[in-house]
Amino acid sequence: MSSLDRRTFLSLLGAGALAAAWPRRAQAAQTRPNIVFMLADDLGRHQTACYGNPFYETPNVDRLASEGMRFMNAYAAAPVCSPTRASIMTGKYPARLHLTDFIPGSPFPNAKLKTPDWTKHLPVEETTIAEMLRDAGYACGHFGKWHLSVDKLYRPGRPGDPDTQGFEDVLALDKPESSEAAAAGADPDYDAHHTREITDRGIAFMRKNHDKPFFCYMAYSAVHRPEMEYAPRILKYAVKPEACNEVGNNPVLAAMMETLDTNVGRVLDTLDELGIADNTIVVFFSDNGDLYGRFGRKPLYGAKADLYEGGIRMPLIVRWPGVVRASSVSDAMVHSNDFFPTFAEIAGAPDPGAAVDGISFTPALKGAASLDRDTLYWHFPHYHSIGLGPSGAIRQGRYKLIEWFEHSVTAPDAPGALELYDLETDLGETRNLAAEMPELARELHGKLVAWRRAVNAQEMALNPDYIPARASGKGRD
Repeated sequence: MSSLDRRTFLSLLGAGALAAAWPRRAQAAQTRPNIVFMLADDLGRHQTACYGNPFYETPNVDRLASEGMRFMNAYAAAPVCSPTRASIMTGKYPARLHLTDFIPGSPFPNAKLKTPDWTKHLPVEETTIAEMLRDAGYACGHFGKWHLSVDKLYRPGRPGDPDTQGFEDVLALDKPESSEAAAAGADPDYDAHHTREITDRGIAFMRKNHDKPFFCYMAYSAVHRPEMEYAPRILKYAVKPEACNEVGNNPVLAAMMETLDTNVGRVLDTLDELGIADNTIVVFFSDNGDLYGRFGRKPLYGAKADLYEGGIRMPLIVRWPGVVRASSVSDAMVHSNDFFPTFAEIAGAPDPGAAVDGISFTPALKGAASLDRDTLYWHFPHYHSIGLGPSGAIRQGRYKLIEWFEHSVTAPDAPGALELYDLETDLGETRNLAAEMPELARELHGKLVAWRRAVNAQEMALNPDYIPARASGKGRD
């Protein structure tokens, strides 16, 4: 064979080898799992059957749990929506971001403590989970509630709106503002909270991108107020003997949850239809606790806008075929900061490391009993119309301490400033151990204060415009 023939042969052989290798490389790229993230709004753990309350009929969420992992110690970063959503997007504590209340928040100008001048939008300088996944080769779609811009008047290309934060396909919607506004523009008998519309767009996005890795983020407005749904569906729950709002069995919210659950089923069915269910991670989570949590809720006490467990301990279900064992339950302590580093690891993106506050919980998904962390923190320097008052919290292992700022700012050593609970023996936080275990209470409080300094959290101070009649609550009765 001449040298030319040899060169030609080798060139052709190399081209053939490259051609043979290319499908394998393309296939390898496509085996990176898709990620579908469904975020409910104001949904407490007790409002799903798989977390122990059959009054709420949630067969599709239950199916997800039976095919995946149910987390028992999963936490939102805040007891209200915007800061939790910011933590999901960035992997950072809201206190570090100075985004600690819902946008635009409530000023309470005459309260005992002055609210800090906190950040009322997610800064565009922050790297979002969508930007991270986009750079890793994922198509990214956001459908539903954003609640991280300066207002809800979403406009394409406006800095801070979803399409400038890494999402290429966007439907930005929000809940009806009130029952009156809903009556003017939303039909309670048909998709009053845009649940169907959000799902329609999410499904269209998955169909369009089924042949490449995608991140589909569906942020629903259900089961947030206003409370309205298809009337016959409400009646179905109203006639149940267990219907009683004081124990959390709200017929309207149950009807709203059934609608949300139906659309969870549509998403799961679409993944099956497209033949990509086995290569798709499905996550179901909520941003904070429910509105009525303090009225006899069992086993968790607390509601939206406070730091008792009912306000921050969330339903979290993850299905990952071939990795997560079906019908498994994890006691690992997981936080909304953790989604960013977890998805980064799954997508093969660079490890964010110290750039985020969260850690990957893939070890828990693979069966690890715990993660390399036993302490979590919360900072809520705000008043809320339904909250008990400004507060902070730390959970370390089985113990949790709550600090009530109206007490601690004025008289840190006075009774009532700190509450200490053993969550292992007292999940409902009924027995305050601060007086019985003062050394542990001081230790945990010291760690909480040190953490606030480390993340440059905004502190509260006495309000010179304080009017006593406008004071808020200061802890559990």
